[in-house]
Amino acid sequence: MSDSDLSFWGWGYAEKFPDESERDELATRMETMLGFPERPRLDPPTLSDVSIPESSVSVPDHLSAVCSTATEDRIRHTYGSGYRDLVRGFHGDFSSAPDVVAEPTDEDEIRAILDWATDERIAVVPYGGGTSVVAGVECDPAGDGAGYAGVLSLDLRGMDQVLEVDEHSRTAKIQAGATGPQINDQLREHGLQLRHYPQSYEFSTLGGWIATRAGGHFATVYTHIDDFVENVRMLTPSGEFESRRLPASGAGPDPNRLVLGSEGSLGVITEGWLRVQPRPPYRARASVRFADFDAAVDATREIVQARLYPANCRLLDSREAMMNEVAMDGSHVLVLGFESTDRPVDDDLARALEIAEDHGGTVSGDPSYEGPHRDGDGDDADRDDEEGDWRSAFFEAPYKFNALVSLGVIVDTFETAVTWDQFDRLHEEITEQVTEVMEAECGAGFLSCRFTHVYPDGPAPYYTLLAPADVGRELEQWREIKATASDVIEEYGGTITHHHAVGRTHREWYEKESPDEFRDALHAAKDRLDPAGIMNPGALLDQR
Repeated sequence: MSDSDLSFWGWGYAEKFPDESERDELATRMETMLGFPERPRLDPPTLSDVSIPESSVSVPDHLSAVCSTATEDRIRHTYGSGYRDLVRGFHGDFSSAPDVVAEPTDEDEIRAILDWATDERIAVVPYGGGTSVVAGVECDPAGDGAGYAGVLSLDLRGMDQVLEVDEHSRTAKIQAGATGPQINDQLREHGLQLRHYPQSYEFSTLGGWIATRAGGHFATVYTHIDDFVENVRMLTPSGEFESRRLPASGAGPDPNRLVLGSEGSLGVITEGWLRVQPRPPYRARASVRFADFDAAVDATREIVQARLYPANCRLLDSREAMMNEVAMDGSHVLVLGFESTDRPVDDDLARALEIAEDHGGTVSGDPSYEGPHRDGDGDDADRDDEEGDWRSAFFEAPYKFNALVSLGVIVDTFETAVTWDQFDRLHEEITEQVTEVMEAECGAGFLSCRFTHVYPDGPAPYYTLLAPADVGRELEQWREIKATASDVIEEYGGTITHHHAVGRTHREWYEKESPDEFRDALHAAKDRLDPAGIMNPGALLDQR
């Protein structure tokens, strides 16, 4: 994969931007199914349409081989992949482009970059796959970057190797710049995988996953990258930080936990030992339809509290199911899947289906079972069922965001986690207040919900919103909607983010959620590890 194959303003591969007929079809769906007014058909920009300020930084000779101030490199490292990023990129606004892009291939080069940046007071923003949706990789020279000599985007993708595999312990030492496919391609010869599949799997990197405590595809047990991290190594401006490689420890606060979720604010994650496993040969899956959403929620809660540990336990409300063409009859759909490396999981699925049926669910089609005879990794296999429909829609959704931006549609997601006793009220208030603000700001709006992860004590609901935008006012309208959703989440006991990270977008609400004393302690850690304050200023922590 070359950067030239990727969209410089939007998600993923440039060639996957839909053609005119596909966009017409999507616009018609917005207008007829959702009642939106006629949508414009706007053309995406070309690189020649974009201009950026001159770099304010001169790269020293000893770093010229790994640093670039070329216009295209800087444009391609300006934004992540959130709605605000897509809109600004689509309209050719790259005014916050970094001054320098660095692409090191080893720790010595990273150390030299950090030393130079510290001496010159240049802000350093670690960059993996550029898939952040919370302004985690953008440091605006006029905002959080003010007071710095410049901004450097530190691209880790040149460090993409699986360095060592311990098959006996089922762990692997992996560099931080490796993407999901690169990791599993290298582990395949050992019959192993790192079974962590965020929606950004194809493009995001291990270092990005660790820095943001990324959530994966699995609904229970292995919900976050945290569950796979055995040790981590990070270079900070003040020196090396490396935890001991251990299966577990009770020796005080866990040093790994300081790095997990640090969002580049303390240092540069360079590698880590991760827990890996073979592909589970035993699988079972089924989908259940419900006429009543509350009954579907109750069934999901009982399944997870029964400690059956489904790998997939994704509840789609009727709007989510309809928009992804999983169910068009108004049903709410619960997608269930179990897996094991050791034994058939047919009985686990049968018990989960029994619980679902007790709550009024109807099994859709025949359950599917796989045994050890199946070859291949199977994770991306085409499936002619509701789980296959959902899986395909899941990985293709970000490309639809590109198209919707070109049609003048506000499209965004927000997610949280909350205890079961609080969910009904939170969901009711989010549905009511976000819908109201979309109608007030945009004249119409659509909101859907799904559970991405479930825990014995609560779900992680994930919301998708669509609203017709006034072209030129999109970001103003978006900010009102986003603030309303975030305020409701904070007021009704949810976390501002279950797995999208804090970045700059969520920092205001993170400060309300986290204890003041904890943030003071985190600032003290930053002062020790990054005394000049050059590491990703404004992400996660306010500037002091």
